[in-house]
Amino acid sequence: MTRRDVDTPLGPARFTVDDPAVPPVGTLLLGHGAGGGIEAPDLLTTTAAAVALGWRVLRVEQPWRVAGKRIAAAPPRLDEGWRAVHAASADLRTGPVVFGGRSAGARVACRTAGELGAAGVLCLAFPLHPPGKPENSRIAELAGVVVPTLVVQGATDAFGGPDDVRTALAGHPGQVVAVRGDHALKPDQPAIAAAVTAWLPTLT
Repeated sequence: MTRRDVDTPLGPARFTVDDPAVPPVGTLLLGHGAGGGIEAPDLLTTTAAAVALGWRVLRVEQPWRVAGKRIAAAPPRLDEGWRAVHAASADLRTGPVVFGGRSAGARVACRTAGELGAAGVLCLAFPLHPPGKPENSRIAELAGVVVPTLVVQGATDAFGGPDDVRTALAGHPGQVVAVRGDHALKPDQPAIAAAVTAWLPTLT
């Protein structure tokens, strides 16, 4: 595991590289959520599953997080930080490049996938809407992804459960996998690992 700091217009960002024991078959960039960092359980589980499949994983820390701030930047600023990290990781990206993340990080992955040429998008706990406000839907970000998409959603997620995401994605080729738990996705790490393990090889 290695780390690299990246200069961005918003201040330093950072990514942590987890490499497989064999030459990488692909690269997975993972972003964190608005309330935590790259050590979130679902991000660590996803990283371990991907590395076991031979993927290189870059866990991306946004500038606001590196600076020690508690409140995430606005979405356009998050995208700006992500673009800078993506550019700085060019020498490490190999094979198909998949974007992913949990919650706010999943939104960033969706918004930038087409622009930056991602081969797929992995969403952990996609925040379909703010809790209690289904009318404020963010489905356009998810439905706008045209590459293969996997959404791993907690059964009791207040930001939108698996059925809500499936309904919102009607007619879209994205795959939704329901797991036990709420937005934090903590109770059933094996189910998250199984979903990632089944989906990632379809992109190589």
